[in-house]
Amino acid sequence: MKSDSADPTPHLSFEFFPPKTDQGKASLATTRQALGKFNPEFFSVTYGAGGSTRTTTMDQVAAIQSDGFAVAPHLSFGGSDKAEVLALLNSYKASGVKHLVALRGDLPSGIGGAAQLIHANQLVTFIRENTGDHFNINVAAYPEIHPEAESYSKDIYWLGEKFKAGANRAITQYFYNADAYFKFVDECAKAGIVEPIIPGMMPLTNYSNLIRFSDSCGADIPRWLRWQLKERSDNMEDLVSYGIDIISELSQKLLDGGAPGLHFYTMNQWQVTGTLCRNLGFTENN
Repeated sequence: MKSDSADPTPHLSFEFFPPKTDQGKASLATTRQALGKFNPEFFSVTYGAGGSTRTTTMDQVAAIQSDGFAVAPHLSFGGSDKAEVLALLNSYKASGVKHLVALRGDLPSGIGGAAQLIHANQLVTFIRENTGDHFNINVAAYPEIHPEAESYSKDIYWLGEKFKAGANRAITQYFYNADAYFKFVDECAKAGIVEPIIPGMMPLTNYSNLIRFSDSCGADIPRWLRWQLKERSDNMEDLVSYGIDIISELSQKLLDGGAPGLHFYTMNQWQVTGTLCRNLGFTENN
């Protein structure tokens, strides 16, 4: 596996969403232990629109820390005011959290009209102004370009503004075309962006959910891949096996091409992501 020359060890991280049930919490605890064997830099935890999962996100942050792992809570303004976000930042800082994923986020349903989203570069500025260099700040990047972007170049410009505000690293939306990532990184470099851009990887385990997610967030599924997955959608074992082969090949191509690591969108499941990590040669503790 290749990565940037400054850090020969590829970045590895896993993303979870806050479970709503006791069964979900127990299942995620098992997932944490299984994926924790790969020594990830952190586990990230999502944050619902307008902070709608704030309590459950904080609960998972505490659970991850109690298990001895580093954690990167997602954070956005959404419908929250600055005092609420500052209180959350101070709480995370006091508890020893070192990583954040700073996002524009979405407004909760039912809020609109005069309400304004605060963009991620403004959030990064706010974090830096109030907490200095305490946090390692991750932001989002879109190799296939954000669905609301004015243009390809403008989207890269706004990513650059996040880094100018103090972000350390970007994690991408998931994609299934390696060339889209490499072209995006090249264009970012031309724009003066030198910070690491980590590919986000979504395992292929559920055809209908993937189509729904992708249509809503603007992630492209190549036509050939859509058909391959559709043909296997009634045979879970076949679909999962095929998906492991596709994502293993894509991930290896990205690492061999110079990607500085991988970030897995686990959907709170460990089995497929664990197999992918083993296929890619990530070291697993006993």
